[in-house]
Amino acid sequence: MVIDDNTPVDIRFISPDHTIALRHTILWPNAPLAHVRPPEDDGGFHFGAFLDEESAPTAVISLFKENVPSLEENSGADESAIRIRKLACDNSYQGRGIGTALLEHSIQYAWSKLDARFVWYDVRVTALDWYSKRGLVPFGAEFWKDEVKYVRMKIEREIPSPWYWRSAR
Repeated sequence: MVIDDNTPVDIRFISPDHTIALRHTILWPNAPLAHVRPPEDDGGFHFGAFLDEESAPTAVISLFKENVPSLEENSGADESAIRIRKLACDNSYQGRGIGTALLEHSIQYAWSKLDARFVWYDVRVTALDWYSKRGLVPFGAEFWKDEVKYVRMKIEREIPSPWYWRSAR
């Protein structure tokens, strides 16, 4: 994959432990490491974006199988959903398309490999516009986690209707 300035980016699986440094630096610099690396990380899918031969990722993201909260009460546990958590990109590389490439890769992975219908994320309100430009739409009310205001956003995979549904209309 190539980002905005034609720099090649290698997106690959990483261990939860390889997400800690960026998560801590970018998302929660004042939080204890236990907050940055919770136990549920072991059940997730983690990707890192690497430039050239760098040993540390430039950006990280994590995916978890978790139903969309507003859908659980209406449709039970049969909704196929993946939750994105903890997208972090090194400050010196922001604005170059690395976060976008990593987000798009993760959404495509959720749809094609994990058969997700919905991908959702608790987004900091300060990043709402960034995610909106990438196709996510807000749903539900804004809420607070500690001192940070969030809103839930999602993107839904369009599943084409069978040909016989279209012809019956």
